[in-house]
Amino acid sequence: MGRKAKPLEMKLLDGNPGKQRLPKGIPSPPGDMPDIPVHLDEYGRQEWNRIADGLNVMGILRQVDQNVLGAYCASYSRWRHAEEELNKLKKESPLGALVLKTVSGNWIQQPLIGIANTAARDMVKYASEFGLTPAARASLGIKNEPRGKSKFDGLISVKGGKK
Repeated sequence: MGRKAKPLEMKLLDGNPGKQRLPKGIPSPPGDMPDIPVHLDEYGRQEWNRIADGLNVMGILRQVDQNVLGAYCASYSRWRHAEEELNKLKKESPLGALVLKTVSGNWIQQPLIGIANTAARDMVKYASEFGLTPAARASLGIKNEPRGKSKFDGLISVKGGKK
């Protein structure tokens, strides 16, 4: 099994490193911004609003991607809820955030840890589909360009007059 095929938009962002001929006139779905899925809770909607506009402007997000991005946002919400509950347990008892004692007296891992780990793993999987992880951005050839001079450069002097 080979590598997953990249969408044309991703290949264009990557700069076409394989120098393969890119197809012309591919019918692509409309670039309309997908609606926020109704099943998302507040955390999921916040995450959607945080990233969807940027993905749409980059030409990566299409209407047909609504469910995949929705799954990412739902995983984010699940992870965040689990982590918040674990933090509450840590305040009560550091051990209580890690393990539980069963009715038969056995110690088991706190189920919230499994929920948080699974949601985080799912989040990363979905995020990589949209180029939202450092490794995914590196594969796209997106470089962190040094910023230009700020209008505030030179306002604060360094001792000795050197920067």
